[in-house]
Amino acid sequence: MIRTINAWLNWLILLTPRWLPALLLVPVLYLIGWIKAKTLTLFGLPDDAVSLVGTLFSFLMFVVLMPRWVRLRWHRSSPWQTLGLRSSTSSRSSRTASFLGGLLRAGLLLTLVVVPLVLGHWIQWQGQGSWRLVGDALLLLFGVGLAEELIFRGWLWEELNQLLGPRVGMIGQALIFSLVHTRFNLGVWPMLGLLTGLFLLGLVLALRRRLDHGSLWGCIGLHGGLVSGWFLLDQGLFELSVDAPAWLTGPGGNQPNPLGGAIGISTLALLCWRTKKQESHS
Repeated sequence: MIRTINAWLNWLILLTPRWLPALLLVPVLYLIGWIKAKTLTLFGLPDDAVSLVGTLFSFLMFVVLMPRWVRLRWHRSSPWQTLGLRSSTSSRSSRTASFLGGLLRAGLLLTLVVVPLVLGHWIQWQGQGSWRLVGDALLLLFGVGLAEELIFRGWLWEELNQLLGPRVGMIGQALIFSLVHTRFNLGVWPMLGLLTGLFLLGLVLALRRRLDHGSLWGCIGLHGGLVSGWFLLDQGLFELSVDAPAWLTGPGGNQPNPLGGAIGISTLALLCWRTKKQESHS
């Protein structure tokens, strides 16, 4: 049985044309995860939890599959080093420093968004923090930050580099990242704003990884810090006024994404330029 599964996995990973396994991987894993989660409804899993549990199953299968993928497709012997979670040159303390640096950058970006809202009296402070809120924020920090960086800046970017080359690979991963996260029911201009902000974030995160010599931990800190930080602010610490300008808060109505607002886009563009400049001087 195990030999059959191994043979099937090897066949899937080495399918031709070469781009086909990359195209099929995420949809196939998501479908399998959804089927597993749907089966659990027979044993009491609520229907509204199927999507979350299915996504968790899919990610766990992705993690289990990655070492085989890296060795067979990319011909690398150190999967987690290739994907950016380990490094042969950096210590645990340097990875921690990269992660904390990413958190700091996320905090600065969110501060730049919040300060004008405070000055414009578009925020009503609530201060309704709780341990559950903090726990949810930590899950977002490490769950979303780690999972999405492993997928987009770890697996997808390297896969696109192999298929299309480094320049197109960097642009391609940022474009796919933005398309996956954009809400297409916002209207044309809000949607374009969000696409732009997310695309710039994808570039910033890729440049950050290159500047960190292949380590993902600075990206995890920045990405996870933005998601968890905005969650903490929006869900517990303040309430946005209905009069708050969308160009500042970002598109999304009562669930805005500040990355699609004017400050988010301009700050990410500046961060992209600065990170690129740092890389050229390192």
